[in-house]
Amino acid sequence: MKRLYIITAITCAIVFACFFGWFRLLNFAGEKEHVKIGFIYDNDESTPYTYNFSIAKDAVEKKYGKKAEIFTCSNVLDDEMEEPLRELAQKGCDVIFFNGYSTLVRKLAPEYPATEFCQTSYQDMNGQKVPENYHTFKGEAYQGRYVSGIAAGMKIKQMIEEGVITKQQASIGFVAAFPTSEVISGYTAFLLGARSVVPQVTMRVCYTKTWSSYAQEKNAAQKLIKEGCVIISQHTDTIGPAIACEEASENTAVYFVGYNQSMSEVAPGTSLVTSRICWEHYVLSAVEAVVKNKDIEKVVKGEVHGSDVSAGFEQGWVEMVDLNKQTAAPDTQKAMDVAIEKFRRGETAFAFRCNLIGVNPNDPSDTIDLKNGYKENEKTSYPLFHYILKDIIYVE
Repeated sequence: MKRLYIITAITCAIVFACFFGWFRLLNFAGEKEHVKIGFIYDNDESTPYTYNFSIAKDAVEKKYGKKAEIFTCSNVLDDEMEEPLRELAQKGCDVIFFNGYSTLVRKLAPEYPATEFCQTSYQDMNGQKVPENYHTFKGEAYQGRYVSGIAAGMKIKQMIEEGVITKQQASIGFVAAFPTSEVISGYTAFLLGARSVVPQVTMRVCYTKTWSSYAQEKNAAQKLIKEGCVIISQHTDTIGPAIACEEASENTAVYFVGYNQSMSEVAPGTSLVTSRICWEHYVLSAVEAVVKNKDIEKVVKGEVHGSDVSAGFEQGWVEMVDLNKQTAAPDTQKAMDVAIEKFRRGETAFAFRCNLIGVNPNDPSDTIDLKNGYKENEKTSYPLFHYILKDIIYVE
């Protein structure tokens, strides 16, 4: 009988151990108790683009605390990426995030299979073969651009109604870095958002040929203001254009629409609103996937294109911040909300729908008729719209 008791006790212990092990397997097995995370920035947090991206790092620190060991490398140019990339991988980083456009990340990823490399997308990845540990991602910025264009259009409408300008003077200026499809897609959506309110609006684009130069960006904005542009926006990486608007506003009616970071502090009298990509949604999900040893694309909520992911307002990847009620026209928030709700419902083609023809600036024979609209980010997170709208966009 005693022997039977012993055998029964041992059996119960084994069953309990198996059950406990099975339970841990379902709930905790493979989950990392400590994770190393690297961030490589193309600039530093004093610039809007990098500052906006660094918010994702702050979100990781807040969520994981001491469980996460975070390494940061700032001011890393694309052609200088190799050394910090190897350094972080050799330190044992489980995942590394990049906001630069270096092709080195994709090339070096296979050398460090234990590390996941997540890079903001810089080209069309649709159909391309990439390493298993290489991922790209980007918020669908055109959605925020279109909505911020509505805010610009509402202000222009107010200026026309108050007699400040005429319909023929409804001109938007855009300070752009390079004529990439990402930049062209953004300023086209911005203009069409404005034209949904005031159909007469046109745009002048001034390229700086650099992503980050305070002096060049400010000079470009000043030039556009002198040419009669009453709203200025940008796809560059300093506060130069916002400062130009604030300084000019003493003698000229001009307003500013931001991107990445609110400019209400540096341009309180002219800033209208800002759209931003919320990188933290992807970054937090990617870290969660790494911690739980899951595939990143199975954890991230968005439109998955292989190892590439995008999303807009519907997943919170794009948002509008800091509507300046002191400068914005009445009912601007209501007008923006109508468009935002459409995006959240999955209606997107309307942002590029108009009775206009677009022309590829590098190949005049390549045109697009937008009467039926255009669906951006349909198969890739990188924006592909690259056409200049005839007769309403003037490139300098």
